[in-house]
Amino acid sequence: MQPYTDEYFMREALKEAQKALVLDEVPVGAIVVADNKIIARTHNYTEHLNDVTAHAEMQAITIAANALGGKYLTECTLYVTLEPCVMCAGALAWSQITKIVYGASDKKRGYSMLQQAVLHPKTTVVSGVLEQECSEIVTQFFRSKRR
Repeated sequence: MQPYTDEYFMREALKEAQKALVLDEVPVGAIVVADNKIIARTHNYTEHLNDVTAHAEMQAITIAANALGGKYLTECTLYVTLEPCVMCAGALAWSQITKIVYGASDKKRGYSMLQQAVLHPKTTVVSGVLEQECSEIVTQFFRSKRR
């Protein structure tokens, strides 16, 4: 049996989301995988860095590109707990990432709300992996903020 499934890697991204939660960041985690090895592991840092662009995906792109020694993430897969926003989808398109796997959909800010294609045409997308767990952590975070 193949231990490195989409669910396996999404659980690793969820570990990153938990780290973000502890830091009072929006709990989104991301990892980048190449040849079944995690080459980037991160989460949202927008509050900590005081930077609206410090989304988990943006951090993951930078870390992975540095690990590979080049700006393109061909032959890489991004696992992210929440559907990328339009900004992150644009950056992922520029990175030419091969595959994106996300857990929960983002009905308010997710890239898929656009009618126009945003991602690189060769990028494969898989959605809904561990969707309930991925959705729950974000929902609980925002619910606790509204009290």
